[in-house]
Amino acid sequence: MKVADKKVVRLDYTLKNTQGEVIDTSEGAEPLTYLHGSSQIVPGLERELEGMEAGQGKDVVVQPQDGYGMPDPQGVFGVPRGAFPPDAKLTVGDSFIGEDDEGQALPVRVVELREDVVVVDANHPLAGETLFFHVDVREVRDATEDELAHGHSHGEGDHDH
Repeated sequence: MKVADKKVVRLDYTLKNTQGEVIDTSEGAEPLTYLHGSSQIVPGLERELEGMEAGQGKDVVVQPQDGYGMPDPQGVFGVPRGAFPPDAKLTVGDSFIGEDDEGQALPVRVVELREDVVVVDANHPLAGETLFFHVDVREVRDATEDELAHGHSHGEGDHDH
């Protein structure tokens, strides 16, 4: 069976940056399982997996526009210090979940600390980066009706969310 839309795919992967450093890997963990065609992985990788079969491996280079996009300058902004608890011990590099103007969860990273403002970056940490994947497809199967209705794969015998 080949990787295609409406198939559940299990794969092992290693993701490296331009310097060859491992950013993420499934090594020593469960394979990544996703519903192909449902935008659960970066578009460039999803496109390159199309047509592969269980047992096949591949190296894939994903350009920023097909990965996490380019950084948006408007994604870097100041938050008044008063928005944080007075005893908050913030450091550059801290990550947390804030809220956007509509009250939606917004993951951000602290990039600069000023006396009255905390500068945060809401861009994905890998925005603007070329991604180097090595993938090994472990399994390809038809998605169940429940998985298709929910838009994601479920665990064995259950309904992982």
